[in-house]
Amino acid sequence: KGHFQTSTGAGKNPQILFFQIKIKNYCSIFTGYLMNERGAVEMSRKSPFASWLCAMLHCFGSYILADLLLGEPPIAYFSNNSSVILATAVWYLIFFCPMNLFYKCVSFLPVKLIFVAMKEVVRVRKIAAGVHHAHHRYHHGWFIMMATGWVKGSGVALMSNFEQLLRGIWKPETNEILRMSFPTKASLYGTILFTLQQTRWLPISEANLIFFFTMFMIICKVFMTATHSHASPFAPVESFICPVFFGYVSSGHSSHHHNQHGASHEVSHPPPPPAKSKEELNEGTRKRKAKKAE
Repeated sequence: KGHFQTSTGAGKNPQILFFQIKIKNYCSIFTGYLMNERGAVEMSRKSPFASWLCAMLHCFGSYILADLLLGEPPIAYFSNNSSVILATAVWYLIFFCPMNLFYKCVSFLPVKLIFVAMKEVVRVRKIAAGVHHAHHRYHHGWFIMMATGWVKGSGVALMSNFEQLLRGIWKPETNEILRMSFPTKASLYGTILFTLQQTRWLPISEANLIFFFTMFMIICKVFMTATHSHASPFAPVESFICPVFFGYVSSGHSSHHHNQHGASHEVSHPPPPPAKSKEELNEGTRKRKAKKAE
């Protein structure tokens, strides 16, 4: 039960060293991602406080969302001074280290792959902890368990629009719910599995489920990072299942709609003015010549 306290409680875990290492790795990855965002470096110079606040959202956004869902104080996590100080130190080194040495070390591919693998270990543990915590509070609330586990695993991505507003950017088309990335989808599917396991509908031990799902996440994410691929491993299954259960947009329907739309535009255009007759043109020519002669 100790690893659940690591992710659900603030300042109550006796394994402080492991927790700080976990926070350092997590913040290194997320703050590194933040530095790659458009305008993030310029904002860190113009408004360091806004940059620091965005970094804290990247590091602790999932805990904030989970606390909001469960009716707990969303700022309670910041009472853990060592975690906030450690995350602040990582943020400062990422943005203000001379010659970007710290960022270059974290972005070096072999080191980055290690951090990515450790981040997926943390993600799966957070999903399991979120489901366990919600199950303790709402024993029969399946959807509450799934919602809490999901935001624990992908809360940072779900808060991306709010974080963009802090940077002065508004891009609603990047809503994570409309266009889920692989970590967000994997967190959703994973929290369903952990919910079924907690409610005894999935005949597997919790330790085995954590192990197998962690290995799946590590293999997928490390491969995607190493090959710079954005293709989702779920795409082949989704392309087969989604049309069967949810249908698909018919091309004939869209073309029919387009034709109707085009026809309405044609009808709405006013008719062109009638062409002038030959006599009117000759009369106009004679008048212009008479004016020139005068």
